[in-house]
Amino acid sequence: MMICQEKLRGQTEMVRAMQSATIVNMYQQLRVWLVHPDEEMCAAFQRRFDGLPRFRVVHGVFEDLAPHDCFITAANSFGIMTAGIDAAVVRFFGPQLMEQVQLRVMDEYLGEQPVGTAFIHPTKHSDIPFVCHAPTMRVPGCIEGSDKVYAATWAAFLAINQHNVVDERKIQTIAFPAFGAGFGGVPFDEVARQMSVAYRHYLNPPHRLDWDWVAGRQKAIFYDGKKQVVTR
Repeated sequence: MMICQEKLRGQTEMVRAMQSATIVNMYQQLRVWLVHPDEEMCAAFQRRFDGLPRFRVVHGVFEDLAPHDCFITAANSFGIMTAGIDAAVVRFFGPQLMEQVQLRVMDEYLGEQPVGTAFIHPTKHSDIPFVCHAPTMRVPGCIEGSDKVYAATWAAFLAINQHNVVDERKIQTIAFPAFGAGFGGVPFDEVARQMSVAYRHYLNPPHRLDWDWVAGRQKAIFYDGKKQVVTR
């Protein structure tokens, strides 16, 4: 009995090690594009993501992007994609995309998808086969002073990670707009800071959870150096 238990424990640890190696490999393969037509926003992305791997700043608009696996939409909680970057996405893929997104919001979130959640949806388009619907705000309005840019970016990374765990067609190249920089009224540098914090957290998942780790994570989200920039 003791030998069987030790053998089972060894097999369990081997499976966990294999799963961890697979997940780490996914982190290592993901490429992140950061897209915006404003040079100042692009400069903020470059500055805040400096030192992080596999990112690319694209000075341009969604319509001019090269083929990639998944575009992340800066959405609202109701899937009404009629303004801003969402409208450009619908023009590219067709109105059926908004209809499908809204059906999922109604079916999976009872009509209101919270900020801090995201889902992957297939587009049936060879150039961009997936979109990620990640609300940055409940309804269009100012989100300055909040952590909603971080929450939406983090949710997108989680949705992509879960997709890659279960789906044979992996997402390897993703494109983000500047979350919260339009209707949200968030300053460009703070947009880039919160999005870079989410990417850094995605690249460095914890091996254990305790309050010291939680405090450090909270500080990274709410503070820019010693200055508190997130207040709600």
